[in-house]
Amino acid sequence: MIRNVLVAAIVATLAIATPTLASAAQPGAAASSQLGVPSQLVLSNSQRIITTLEKRRAEFTKNRAALRSFVNSEFNQMFDRDYAAKLVLGRHARGAAPADVNAFSTALGDSLLQRYGSSLLDFNTKLTPRVKSEAPLPNGLGVRVNSELVRAGGDPVPVTYLMHQVGGQWKVFDVMVEGVSFVQTFRNQFDTPLSQKGIKAVAADLASGQMQASTK
Repeated sequence: MIRNVLVAAIVATLAIATPTLASAAQPGAAASSQLGVPSQLVLSNSQRIITTLEKRRAEFTKNRAALRSFVNSEFNQMFDRDYAAKLVLGRHARGAAPADVNAFSTALGDSLLQRYGSSLLDFNTKLTPRVKSEAPLPNGLGVRVNSELVRAGGDPVPVTYLMHQVGGQWKVFDVMVEGVSFVQTFRNQFDTPLSQKGIKAVAADLASGQMQASTK
């Protein structure tokens, strides 16, 4: 469950997507009018995306190219892949050529979309999202939106979004599901290959499919 939610969140920041979004303002959940812009954006974007998925599910099931186009559009709109990639690279980004960092960013995003995009068709939408709080990150780095997914017969799944402004727009740069971070997950996965081969070679391996981004 945790991995599937993280996958959905990474691919299109859809971890809180559900067709019953209007019921999010329940006891224990922040009312929409009380939410900050980032929280409202997460909720409204999720509603639009899940509605589209539900309406076009049959089409997407038959036409995976249309699904990939849709997911790629949403991913680029809501996720700051360049900043997230720099965080994944960590120490390896220091002094690196901008072109190499950009190539890694593109390859990582494309690898995620290719590997996990179709999984959204099977994502469990019988979940009720609740935004619990929104708080500023230290040093003016953005905001933290704390939410949870309420499951029938199960404990809520905590989902946290880290967001900042890019060109006046709020974008997600990290997602944490039950404390499992997108950035840390891939930083751990790529640290050894990056140390051995360098950014340019790892980006090339991702682009060619010889290496794949994985949440396992």
